[in-house]
Amino acid sequence: MELERLHGTLEAGFARVDGSLALLVQRSDQTDKQLADMESRLDALERARWPLASIAALTASVGLMLAVWELAGR
Repeated sequence: MELERLHGTLEAGFARVDGSLALLVQRSDQTDKQLADMESRLDALERARWPLASIAALTASVGLMLAVWELAGR
């Protein structure tokens, strides 16, 4: 009788622990998925951003050349 009650208590405890572990695994999987998504979004932003510096440098160079050309023309 006492062993049966102890067995039932242990079984219920293991079921709770198993459920908690399953929930933790699910949350971990969701976190991994979100992290992978954010990494891919960051990579896309970094790839899209590099031409901006090149365009800014090119615009500055053209502006400088135009200024020098105007000064040389006077």
